[in-house]
Amino acid sequence: MDVAINDPESELANLVKKAEAGEEVVLTRNGHPVAKLIATEKRPTKEQRNTFLRAFLEEARANPVPGPDAMRSQDFLYGDDGLPA
Repeated sequence: MDVAINDPESELANLVKKAEAGEEVVLTRNGHPVAKLIATEKRPTKEQRNTFLRAFLEEARANPVPGPDAMRSQDFLYGDDGLPA
């Protein structure tokens, strides 16, 4: 995609979004290319994010980390006599 620098439609935020999506954005002056916008890293696709999340959840379910027992989680608030500490 070629965009004239003085083109009023050449909003930087929209052009950056297009570059992030993988589109090549070339800025031109008087019809000659002067700069190119490219993404530094490609964003993962929705499919890639979903695949990662599924794998993460499977791993978490297969190897749960035990936490404190909910029935005894607030015992530190009370003394041996059962009154607030």
